[in-house]
Amino acid sequence: MSFDLLPPSQDDRRLDHIRALLQDDPSLVERVDVRENKWHCPIFEAERWEVTQPDGEVGERDIVLHHGGSGVCVVRDGKMCLVRQYRVALGRMTLEIPAGKLDPGEDPAVCAARELTEETGLVAERLIPIAVSSSAPGFTNEKTRVFYADGVSQHPAHPDSDEFVDVVWVPLDEVVAAVRAGVIEDAKTVVSALFAAGLAQQ
Repeated sequence: MSFDLLPPSQDDRRLDHIRALLQDDPSLVERVDVRENKWHCPIFEAERWEVTQPDGEVGERDIVLHHGGSGVCVVRDGKMCLVRQYRVALGRMTLEIPAGKLDPGEDPAVCAARELTEETGLVAERLIPIAVSSSAPGFTNEKTRVFYADGVSQHPAHPDSDEFVDVVWVPLDEVVAAVRAGVIEDAKTVVSALFAAGLAQQ
């Protein structure tokens, strides 16, 4: 399967069936009745929600509220730009596309451009939206907007003072193989690798 660089228009008939499947279904929808804040920090909030389930029973849901983020898929000369970093939550190194957190109310494209330059020094002529990734919809509303960088040029990088990263360029076929083998498992990077592979087939 190959992909067009530009996303489908909102009136693309291929979306009609998917949109119909995503309409609220009364036999499945849960109604939120009570929200109680349990934790607040600069990055996220944790709440406990009391909900009425479709069968009328009352349930509880622990929800993490997050501003979301943006990531950038960069491919040049058959290689993908990835960031090596240690993720303490996982206890190991990861390879990820350049990405970062949205400031409240920030345009995702602005965030993507900022994070791309801060982490890698790359500047894109165009950032084209290619996907939105919900990291764990069972308990958080966090979303990452993924962009494709077109026409990149190199400039000095300036990562945040508490950000320790190493930028590497990895052949796209190796990245895709690592995704398929579960060696690279970061959601935004998986989305980017598969998109880039589809684009390369054109």
